[in-house]
Amino acid sequence: MDQSLKSPDLIGLDEAFHALHDASRTEPAADLALRLDRLRRLRSAISKNERRFAEAISADFGHRSAVETTIAETLFLLTEIKHAKGHLKRWMTPRPIPTMVQFWPAKNRLYPQPLGVIGIMAPWNYPLQLTLAPAIGAIAAGNRVMIKPSELTPRFAALLKEIVAAAFAPTEMIVTGIADEIAKAFASLPFDHLVFTGSTRVGRLVAEAAGRNLTPVTLELGGKSPAIVDRSADLDEAAERITYGKLLNAGQTCIAPDYALVPDERLQEFAGKLQGHVRRMFGTDPQNKDYTSIISERHYARLEALLADAAAKGATIMQTADAGDAAWKGARKFPPTIVVGATPDMAIMQEEIFGPVLPVIGYREAAEPITFVNAHERPLALYWFGKDEAAREAVLSRTVSGGVTINDCLFHITQVNQPFGGVGPSGSGAYHGEWGFNAFSKLKPVFYRSPFNRLADLYPPYGAKIARLEKMLRFLS
Repeated sequence: MDQSLKSPDLIGLDEAFHALHDASRTEPAADLALRLDRLRRLRSAISKNERRFAEAISADFGHRSAVETTIAETLFLLTEIKHAKGHLKRWMTPRPIPTMVQFWPAKNRLYPQPLGVIGIMAPWNYPLQLTLAPAIGAIAAGNRVMIKPSELTPRFAALLKEIVAAAFAPTEMIVTGIADEIAKAFASLPFDHLVFTGSTRVGRLVAEAAGRNLTPVTLELGGKSPAIVDRSADLDEAAERITYGKLLNAGQTCIAPDYALVPDERLQEFAGKLQGHVRRMFGTDPQNKDYTSIISERHYARLEALLADAAAKGATIMQTADAGDAAWKGARKFPPTIVVGATPDMAIMQEEIFGPVLPVIGYREAAEPITFVNAHERPLALYWFGKDEAAREAVLSRTVSGGVTINDCLFHITQVNQPFGGVGPSGSGAYHGEWGFNAFSKLKPVFYRSPFNRLADLYPPYGAKIARLEKMLRFLS
């Protein structure tokens, strides 16, 4: 587009990107000391501004539990940074790779190098964690970073922009604005790698825009993540852990259990136990500081519509309060809700819920949950509860999902030595820990020719020597 036709915001976006891009091509790659310094500065910025971040996020939500922000965002990031700092020297070291015997005594090495400029398009539900977790991997890998926060968290976005600008040079890391035109233009920039976290629908648009530049993308999306309660499970324990996993951040979590599959004969008992744990954890007062608000009135109305549709089609709705109650609605807090008897024709079973609503569905035969899960798009997460090892292994081997936690929810994402990512419509690519370092690096293969290898025998003119060499190569192949 002609620069004269662009708005000041878009001109600023282009200039900021090209400053990062030019620096990545002209300046030496960041060495270990500089990368550690950048990680140190990031950790300091998070720690010193922890309270400010929590307050800004809470203001954007209407109310966000401070404890949830600390556990799911701040401490998560500090753990990631500590892990990266402790392992970075090893990650950066060229890696010896076995050499095929016919090329001995030559050697192979894999050299990790920075890709250049990493773009991060962050969502609103965990704005601090999902903005800076991929940035940690990008910085560790020696890259420059450009971040576009969500337009639904404007206070947080403004604060992050201020704090990053104070801690980093604009050719190291920069935070953009959040206007609609910025979001549309951001994915079209020729990044060396682009990370998007959000809905599958928007993820397709981002991948399409990035594809025009052949920009590789990591897509962290969502979907309907199942919780399977086996007949061998402790029902009360499963209900308690699913309640917590579902209601953290008021269900506004991409890996929250979206629905539960429970043996038919224990369905009502399970629903009752869920409701008991809801009351114990969060009570019935909308002013409870441990319970988080829904991000916007539009999302609140969407949840109301899902329940109205389910009720109209015969589902039983179990709530600790009425979602239409002025006290709850005024605080934009949606009462924890259990939906018993959800069916495939209900909207609640056709889209990701992303809220504190849990459909509970009965099954008769042990294989039914596997069939049910495999009949739908592959989920970002899967949760299995039980003690029967054979049943557990059947689910693990016959279903495909982004990740799994056994006998709990969510905690696979906290494992810094494991990758986190989706599969198919729930995402592509992965990061966290060394997996993030590798995702944002070019692992360049290098072959070191040995002066003692007989590769020169491959050169013409061909004669008896090539026949002997071909015979040897055939034997080794």
